[in-house]
Amino acid sequence: MHIKKGDKVKVITGKDKGKSGVVVRALPREGSVVVEGVALFKRHLKGRTGQIGRIVERSRPIDASNVKRIEK
Repeated sequence: MHIKKGDKVKVITGKDKGKSGVVVRALPREGSVVVEGVALFKRHLKGRTGQIGRIVERSRPIDASNVKRIEK
């Protein structure tokens, strides 16, 4: 895989085309990467004992072929 953790990348295809960010996690077996601030989705967390429920935004993995490294 041509992308590693810590690389700065730019998304070249998909709904987040044109966005850039830093690779937080690389998943070579799946051929995908998690990029900070790209492919966000909302996760609803139930409140536990003594805590309040909340909504958290997380990044989903995207295919490594959809990103291009712009710096090392």
